[in-house]
Amino acid sequence: MKDLKGKRIFLIEDNVGNRAIMQTLLEQQDVTIGFERWGVDTVKKLQEFAPVDIILLDLMFPRGITGYEVFDQIRANPEFDDVPIVAVSASEPSVAIPKTKAKGFAGFIAKPFDFDRFPLQILAVLKHEPVWDAG
Repeated sequence: MKDLKGKRIFLIEDNVGNRAIMQTLLEQQDVTIGFERWGVDTVKKLQEFAPVDIILLDLMFPRGITGYEVFDQIRANPEFDDVPIVAVSASEPSVAIPKTKAKGFAGFIAKPFDFDRFPLQILAVLKHEPVWDAG
């Protein structure tokens, strides 16, 4: 899928297995991946990785941090205003989708995600197309 080639995608995911799957699927599309695991040093790591085309953000982290709080931290930095942030989460879609839409996320992809559709969903968001996938 040449449309993703050269894109820079930042993953914020605490589960090593989930991150490895996303990273593998996306690297097969010739993208560059950056990541942060806990949602603690996210803004610093994003700044070091920049420029970034899209951010994929889990909603549930250990240590009492939520993806919604990480979203707010990222959005507090004007340099990332135009970067779409997509929730990739096992949260209950009927609750999480309305909440992520209201918050300003660019999309929601339910876990477990479809391996074949996942890169297409990321591409759709980059093309400003809505992706609200309840699984």
